[in-house]
Amino acid sequence: MDFGPYLILASLEGAVAASVLALTAVGLSLVFGVMRVVNVAHGEFFMLGAVLAWFVASSIGGHPALGFVAALLVAPVLVGGLAAAVDMTVLKRVAYDPERTIVATIGILYIIQQVTLMTYGPDARPVTPPFNTRLAIPWFEFADGRVQMYWPWGLSTTSYKLFVIAAAAIMLLAVWLMMTRSKIGLVMRATQLDSEMAQAFGIPVERVYAMVFGIGCGLAALGAVLIVPIQQAHYLMGTDPLLLSFIVVIIGGLGSLPGTVIAALLIGMSDGIISVFYTPTLAKILSTLLVAFVLVFRPQGLFGTRERE
Repeated sequence: MDFGPYLILASLEGAVAASVLALTAVGLSLVFGVMRVVNVAHGEFFMLGAVLAWFVASSIGGHPALGFVAALLVAPVLVGGLAAAVDMTVLKRVAYDPERTIVATIGILYIIQQVTLMTYGPDARPVTPPFNTRLAIPWFEFADGRVQMYWPWGLSTTSYKLFVIAAAAIMLLAVWLMMTRSKIGLVMRATQLDSEMAQAFGIPVERVYAMVFGIGCGLAALGAVLIVPIQQAHYLMGTDPLLLSFIVVIIGGLGSLPGTVIAALLIGMSDGIISVFYTPTLAKILSTLLVAFVLVFRPQGLFGTRERE
């Protein structure tokens, strides 16, 4: 079989990974951009979204689509509400100090992980996708001056994976519109630029911080709900999304949402393609090397800006 069809298949797998990674990393970047808080527990909120998705979907009978839609609505809201409560009860009390918030979120990481282990258990559990039609991947060739299309045997994807890509793109567009076209986004950007001046103009900065932290963690949970029908929910599944999100945010630029999305596409697509043709380990090594080059030659990230002294 030609190389081209396999490349298309690998690109589709990479696009699925990039879509979920973009949602998760945008949540992390949003929190840092507005609050200047490094949320080390971000991956555990991702995991919590997957576990809650399994719980909600398994609690609702009938067609799998009913449980999935319920999980898609309930899990991100619950995780976002929990994150907002964590912000008001923990991060607010340490005054959002950079060093103390890192220690605090590390503690939150272990609390969420161990509580999930005690209640959910150590087993990995699947969520049935709402639809999963197998779709053959076509390939085109030029022969005798004509374009010929054929379907390589055994090369296919599923309709649900295409849905994940489309749903993530819609949500990322919605986040961009919220940040650039809405009053809430204006308040967030004002708080990001100068929190003291924003508070002087009557903006409730602490409420904005709680909302931003909730939205950021809710986006991670949403990504988990989308991916859990492909990957099973497990109490240790938050590690890779956290590490990859940090890689994406560093490459794209801390607090830069467009840079985060572009870096997520770069890392996700390369990870998917390299994993199909070589090994996932090689993909992780190359991502780490790319981070090292960015930190050496452009510490603010590809799309970040240097802070004025």
